[in-house]
Amino acid sequence: MSAETTRTRSPYVLGRAEVRAVEQVSPNFVRVTFGGADLAEFGTPGDVFDARIKLVFPPASGILPDIDQDSDDWWGAYLAVPEDERGSMRTYSVRSLNVSDAGTEVVVDFVLHLAPGLTGPASRWASHASVGDELWMVGPRRGREDRSGIEYAPGAASSVMLVGDETAAPAIARILEDAPRDLRGIAFIEVPEAADELTIDAPAGVEVHWLPRGEAAHGLRVIPTVLDYLGDTGHSEITVQDAEGEDLVWETPIYSGSGESIDAVAADVGRYFWIAGESGVVTTLRRHLVKDLGIDRAQVAFMGYWRRGVAMRG
Repeated sequence: MSAETTRTRSPYVLGRAEVRAVEQVSPNFVRVTFGGADLAEFGTPGDVFDARIKLVFPPASGILPDIDQDSDDWWGAYLAVPEDERGSMRTYSVRSLNVSDAGTEVVVDFVLHLAPGLTGPASRWASHASVGDELWMVGPRRGREDRSGIEYAPGAASSVMLVGDETAAPAIARILEDAPRDLRGIAFIEVPEAADELTIDAPAGVEVHWLPRGEAAHGLRVIPTVLDYLGDTGHSEITVQDAEGEDLVWETPIYSGSGESIDAVAADVGRYFWIAGESGVVTTLRRHLVKDLGIDRAQVAFMGYWRRGVAMRG
């Protein structure tokens, strides 16, 4: 079997992605456009939503490792590289996927976590990225019916609520721009400051509310706003649940990271909730929605993208 046949069989594209453009779109977001021949079959336009992709950043040497693209096991191929040479892998969402006669371009919005204790290899790389730089990118192959890495699944829900912090903002934006134009719902996005409010081409029936955090602690704008909107006015003081020592919360209508029993999803769940961002904030909202408000687990996807004070891997 040829290498090309093997690569075609894989549901994932593993390729070198070259920086084509860098734009600081707000104080805390840098938008990087990637291109290159290896991305020719990357992703399916219009069906991206919140699909997760992997980026491999160069190690301290600055030399991007050689990874076996002919392998149908991209993870094994990455691990086969000596640890001090393989660089750091991080998970991101696609902000936009553009396919034209000139090729495929993948746009990623990076959050610049540059405060002491919050900076990781991705933020450092993005803060210095320039045209011509290269990364490894792993993501879904075009046209795949399994829609790998996509968690957004509202089914027959009559409306949606999307909630997140700055790390979830690109996924929320992509969800809304890929969604049917008759979608109804609301989105709440907490960001560091008002200047981080970015343009989203949302359906007319979806309200988008940006919540600048300012000097408030992470989550203390979005949590009470969401609970007030849902009619939970009994909370007097919000305490963000400490997620230290736990795996990132990841609970969807069809999967439970904690091993919780999942009932069959109802045909009509009314409102569908998609909540992502810092794990402690997501865990806190999960407790209020499921335990206090009695919202059915089948209606909600809760996803911890990162944990404050912890350098996440993968």
